[in-house]
Amino acid sequence: MVVDDHPMWRDAVARDLAEAGHEVVATAGDGRTAVRVAAAARPQVAIVDLQLPDIGGVEVTRQLVAADPPVRVLVLSASGEQQDVLEAVKAGATGYLLKSAAREEFLDAVARAGQGDAVFTPGLAGLVLGEYRRLAAAPRRDDDAPRLTERETEVLRLVAKGLTYKQIAQRLVLSHRTVQNHVQNTLGKLQLHNRVELVRYAIEKGLDRDDER
Repeated sequence: MVVDDHPMWRDAVARDLAEAGHEVVATAGDGRTAVRVAAAARPQVAIVDLQLPDIGGVEVTRQLVAADPPVRVLVLSASGEQQDVLEAVKAGATGYLLKSAAREEFLDAVARAGQGDAVFTPGLAGLVLGEYRRLAAAPRRDDDAPRLTERETEVLRLVAKGLTYKQIAQRLVLSHRTVQNHVQNTLGKLQLHNRVELVRYAIEKGLDRDDER
């Protein structure tokens, strides 16, 4: 699903997606239409611009994820400002790409977002991880923390280090599907909605740090 208020840009993005073999189930030119249409179209990935004429892309992201947690929201914006990126991620976006990205980079980002990967324009990923580390410094209660299996913890550690599912599968000599299943099971146990929230949880637990002895 493509959400952008500029018809020519929206049509061009939809055309690129269709030519790459993706099914575009809906398009929308404003936020309220996007939220309403998504309820029926149930897109796997929603590509959302931040600047919309009614409710902004951050609020659209928040409502889409709240209504359908499995949806992956990839923000496609002209803005690379820290505030915009962090607000989008905190609203539930699984990725953030600048509109200056090349066509191949965009299509790769859409495919990876659909697989659950967190996808960011180079330079923005470090910004997001830095914010998570800052938030992780706050005290957190773990009285009823769910128990993860050794393999789930191992996969979670690699997710926190920024590896893609394909890279994790290669590292652990597992299939891509098995890695996805481990991540989905972990999301369910931790009551989290997407990989971005999972990375934050892992960093809070210190799983992004090397602990080799």
